[in-house]
Amino acid sequence: MTRMFGVTAILGVAAALTVAAAPAQAANSYVALGDSYSSGTGTRTYINDGTSCQRSVYAYPSLVASSKGLPLNFRACSGAKVADVTNTQLSALTSATTHVTISVGGNDAGFADVITECAQPGWMSDCNGAINTAQGIINNTLPGRLSTLYSSIRSRAPYAKVVVVGYPRIFMGEDCNAFTWFSPDEESRLNQTADLLNSKISAAASARGFTFSNPTSRFIGHAVCDSPEWINGLSNPVSESYHPNVAGHRDGYAPLVAPALTGTALTVNAATLRKAERAGAGQAAKQRQYAAADRTISPEVFRAPDLTTPRAKAAAAKAGVDLSSRASIDAADRQWSARQAKAQAELATR
Repeated sequence: MTRMFGVTAILGVAAALTVAAAPAQAANSYVALGDSYSSGTGTRTYINDGTSCQRSVYAYPSLVASSKGLPLNFRACSGAKVADVTNTQLSALTSATTHVTISVGGNDAGFADVITECAQPGWMSDCNGAINTAQGIINNTLPGRLSTLYSSIRSRAPYAKVVVVGYPRIFMGEDCNAFTWFSPDEESRLNQTADLLNSKISAAASARGFTFSNPTSRFIGHAVCDSPEWINGLSNPVSESYHPNVAGHRDGYAPLVAPALTGTALTVNAATLRKAERAGAGQAAKQRQYAAADRTISPEVFRAPDLTTPRAKAAAAKAGVDLSSRASIDAADRQWSARQAKAQAELATR
């Protein structure tokens, strides 16, 4: 009888220890970390949380959480770099966190500034120089930052399924926007930079044992100027530019991320959208507690080309461009872009 009691007691203690060792499995909570590609910049509708983070109920974290019934802490914020995620977002993670998504790295490479530079006519920009600088950061600086960040995520959320989400190629080889001047060669190099960024993010995620979700193939045929486009071109307001729109999150990111995060497929339907919309007020209320920290993050800023500035006028005069003539502006752009593409090709062969 005493022996039977002892075995029973031991089994009871073991069961208690097993529960204590995995508290996360019962909580089933989802924390979305990262930058504007996770917050939903580009969807044009944002929750009123007292910040400039541009969190949208139509962003993939909201859609995945609504569809799968996951309580969401929506920490992703427009403009966030790796340091911002560390300083303002990681506090949301605990041992009870079961699901985590994150996209970050593009702002560390200064991608908004690169797009701004390359959008200008070739005679007043140094697109190749901007791309080269970004690629240097991606190759030499970003991997170490990501490794440290991913280690911190695992330390804070030891039981969580973590999915690291990449960036799509923005361009399809043509520029259909009237007030930007991306050449085909520049668009190709910008897409190559997105691929390079994904490769470094993927390697860092794999080294930590995280899952990497690459959106590249899913967005092919849906870039800027494609039909339908899932990524905005030059937009009004300009902050919406060069980010996934509602369709990009609904049909691009959400069906890509959901299986990796939850193990089950997702097709976003009207019921999912309604549920996400209804959750907006609650999400706004939840995020207001972090508003002071979020306001330390500087929003990413794409600036549309402005040919009225002193810099533009000086560059036009040097290049022999008549700023009152669109034909003169465009002809000089083609000449300078071809010259710069040739110089870049020669540099690559050295």
